[in-house]
Amino acid sequence: MATTTAASTESASDADYARLEERILARDQLGASQALYGLLKRKRPVTDILRQTIRIHAPYTHVPYHQRLDDGLVKFVNNDHCFLSERVGLPLMSMIRPELALLPLAQTVWYMPTGLDPWNQLLGKAPGHYTRLYNIAVNQAPPMPEIHWPDQEPVHLEGPIGERLNHWLTLVQRGDVVASYRVFLGLMDDVPNRRAVLAQLAFAGLIDVQDRMFHNRSYTTGHKAYRARATIELGEAFGWHDAHSVLYAGVPDIAVGPRWYSTYEMGGNVVQNVLEGRDRELLAQREPLTAAEEAMLVETITRQREPSVIDAVVALLRAGRSPRRILDAIQIASAQVILETGHPTNFSMSQHGYEYCNTVGWFFDTFEHPHRLKLLFVAAAFITRAAEHQAITPNNGRRAITMPAGADTRSAPQLLERLETALLALRPDESVDLTAAYLRAGHDRAPLVQTLATAAAKVGNDPHNQELGLCLLEDYGHTQAHDRDRLLLASAQHTAGHRKYGDHLEAYRRFAEAFDLL
Repeated sequence: MATTTAASTESASDADYARLEERILARDQLGASQALYGLLKRKRPVTDILRQTIRIHAPYTHVPYHQRLDDGLVKFVNNDHCFLSERVGLPLMSMIRPELALLPLAQTVWYMPTGLDPWNQLLGKAPGHYTRLYNIAVNQAPPMPEIHWPDQEPVHLEGPIGERLNHWLTLVQRGDVVASYRVFLGLMDDVPNRRAVLAQLAFAGLIDVQDRMFHNRSYTTGHKAYRARATIELGEAFGWHDAHSVLYAGVPDIAVGPRWYSTYEMGGNVVQNVLEGRDRELLAQREPLTAAEEAMLVETITRQREPSVIDAVVALLRAGRSPRRILDAIQIASAQVILETGHPTNFSMSQHGYEYCNTVGWFFDTFEHPHRLKLLFVAAAFITRAAEHQAITPNNGRRAITMPAGADTRSAPQLLERLETALLALRPDESVDLTAAYLRAGHDRAPLVQTLATAAAKVGNDPHNQELGLCLLEDYGHTQAHDRDRLLLASAQHTAGHRKYGDHLEAYRRFAEAFDLL
């Protein structure tokens, strides 16, 4: 009788991981996916696989700067989509249909060969996401991806934790990438203060948001915050004793430029000068917004200018309303901006605005950071600018939601089947209408949420977008907003409507074929 020893199993796993690394670094999407399927069929734990994928890409998903200025034109480059999709794969597993639980991980690995060394993609030296985005021809065999920021050893500082955290944030603001990374590694060794260190990491990302949108091309749309959140959640999933690659993948970029703090400065000045610096007192408020107050704030954010938005948030805080519940209303406004986004290439500002609001909500719910109140004003300003941007960009605008023909005679399963078909066929108006019909009929929300999550996970070639779909569904699960169903409508709009690359269902089909799901 054949037997398998622990040693032989470990040896086979090591060989499988070596094959996965080889195929990813060779930029071989099909080969990397096949290597992953082998690991999954060997029942390797998802967290073990994620730990390895992060180790593989961490050296190669940094850039020396987030923009280039070649021939007089700005080109923007981001570099965290591998990392963000690794984070989102864990919660998505329990939200989508059980037989597809491993699909988010498969989407991550399918994308990963295209996400390496985006800086050299901009130079036309290697194929990938940014050569596809900017239509850059690659006329050479791709070299090994370049390491722009080598890994470092920790530096341990003396002094009170508050002083050390301020020093680290100063290094970040100065753009001293290596020094800030080394200091952060040292701060993480201070286990009793680790929670405060992680809160400061997230805070450093959340305060870095651009101050304008219209006719911009170099975007700072909250990605530092999304990367910080991925660092924190993945590190906690693995255990910090075994998460150095997570820190390497996430932390150095927080200091990479360009960096924009003027919107946070506005929030700080409003709290200090208009609200008398009463952060602690105001953060303790628990009174929810009325339906009328919520509608007022949504209308102000989406239809008026920034000074009016600041006044509206200040008035709600002075009236004793909960900052966290004000944020719920800001999220509804952000969902409305998504619903008013039309052309697929127009989703960038509306979708990133929502992810920023989602991340601020996570920050409020996860940490007791003393300056989180100021982020309410950053989030509100972000969405106001996004709404203005969408309003003056062609092919956007309000659309009446209509009842699809025959929808009132269909059962809940029939509506969900039609909805998933519309989502995957990229028909956003129909998808929103079917979602609204399902909600109007009073059917159970849980199967609808699962259908929306499953469709978001099936859409591939840039798995950052499955994270964006998850944000809306995640907030639907715990918001106290009166108009919470708008989050589900926006999820349908985004999944069907946002920009896709290539065959958006290829990775799903390959996964389904490998596991006999078709």
